[in-house]
Amino acid sequence: MKELDFDSEDLEVTEEFLSRAYTRMQIGGDVEQTRAHVSRNVVGSVSVDDLEFSYDMSHDAGTLGKICLGNVHSGSIVRQYFPDGEEGFFGPGDVFVYTPHDRPYAGVIRRSSYNLVMFDPQLLTRVAAGLPGRRPDPVRLVGDRPVSPAAAQHLRRTIAYLRDGVCADPELSQQPLLVSAASQLLAASVLVAFPNTATTEPTGADRRDAHSDTLRRAVAYIDEHADQDLSVADIAAAIHVSVRTVQVAFRRHLDTTPMGYLRQVRLSHAHADLVAADPSGTVTVTAVAARWGFFQLGRFAAAYRAAYGCSPHQTLVQRGP
Repeated sequence: MKELDFDSEDLEVTEEFLSRAYTRMQIGGDVEQTRAHVSRNVVGSVSVDDLEFSYDMSHDAGTLGKICLGNVHSGSIVRQYFPDGEEGFFGPGDVFVYTPHDRPYAGVIRRSSYNLVMFDPQLLTRVAAGLPGRRPDPVRLVGDRPVSPAAAQHLRRTIAYLRDGVCADPELSQQPLLVSAASQLLAASVLVAFPNTATTEPTGADRRDAHSDTLRRAVAYIDEHADQDLSVADIAAAIHVSVRTVQVAFRRHLDTTPMGYLRQVRLSHAHADLVAADPSGTVTVTAVAARWGFFQLGRFAAAYRAAYGCSPHQTLVQRGP
């Protein structure tokens, strides 16, 4: 969903806009061309901004309160953190942590076109709760560059999917489970891409409490709330055990993860919707998949075929009333 669209050749107006849209800042530069364009799309709690400056612009800014990623398409960005003075140079193809949520920053935009992707740091903690060995503390990023080219490429593709897929389709952007899945995919991609504080080992209490009754209660909660935005932390809180206990219970008794089981339940609901749909009506495979949080149709179709022996489209056409 597009939230804002800004275009101006007035530096004073641009500074006022940037301060309102991001955080209080001052911009400077001895420039002749002064065109700036900024647009923002929102997916749940994640914003994906497209920015383009036709000139070199320096800026000093306060804290954003959100984790901010940069994804450079053209030109370059020189970014400096305060108070540490850590400087970085980023060019086309680079994706990086522009600034953590709790630190001011400064830099120079050099005739650049780029994305800024912003989200609440709690999203990382929430998603990390589903990772094996997750620490109980809030997750922090401890590096600003991807750990590998492959991780960087995956993160760029995820950003492109959010921008060109979910944001560009009004119907998809209104599907709560799909928006949740897309937001969690971004957070998972960030955790894979950048060094962070998210891992530890399960305790003896975690292993002791991961018995069959814990699994039964977790399964019942998932079955009842599969149409809602769920994380492993939500499931653990609902049945009053630790996240690691839930993870160990699913691995020990079902050889899967809590989120893996949730996907199976949602796939079953999608199957039921397709069976019940009138094939001559307006129901589509895409709409059903989106309703149940499946945003990659190829993977949805593959999982569906593995579970039911046919494609989703075949179910819709052949088994409708």
